[in-house]
Amino acid sequence: MLLDMLARNWWAVVLRGVVAILFGMMAWIWPGVTLGALVFLWGCYAFADGVLALISAFSGASRTPWWALGLIGIVSIGAAMVAFVYPGLTAVGLLYVIALWAIVTGVLAVAAAFDLRREIEGEFWLGLAGVVSMMFGAFLIARPGIGGLAVVWMIGSDAVVFGVMLVALGLRARRLVAHRA
Repeated sequence: MLLDMLARNWWAVVLRGVVAILFGMMAWIWPGVTLGALVFLWGCYAFADGVLALISAFSGASRTPWWALGLIGIVSIGAAMVAFVYPGLTAVGLLYVIALWAIVTGVLAVAAAFDLRREIEGEFWLGLAGVVSMMFGAFLIARPGIGGLAVVWMIGSDAVVFGVMLVALGLRARRLVAHRA
């Protein structure tokens, strides 16, 4: 069952959330970061998110959403590799890479949330996190000319909101297991 896998690996979901929150806070604290540092910092975040998503996907037997987490992991690691291999990307190019990553991982998170809803009535944290991520990506595509400072703060905000929602999901899964025992 998906709920059993989620419950056994609640810590990986919480850890993904904590990594996202830390990344977001660093983006807020140091908004004047150079493009090269931002590319590297974001690449580290996307890589860590991808690795932790893959751990979540393949750490237990599941009949459905392992594929969504697996794809999130692959997309995140791929986006990180683009950032590391081509650090000289222009700000607009980086925006499009980040926007695409946010939209794709958001869609996959919503898809996984639909599977999760079959097992936990009223569970919406993962779906809400996916919607927020898709909105962020769409905004970046619609407004690519905004300033670097605003982009850093938006990226940080997206990461913090997504991270808080993942932490909430992981803690909810942990509470459900405690109530079952």
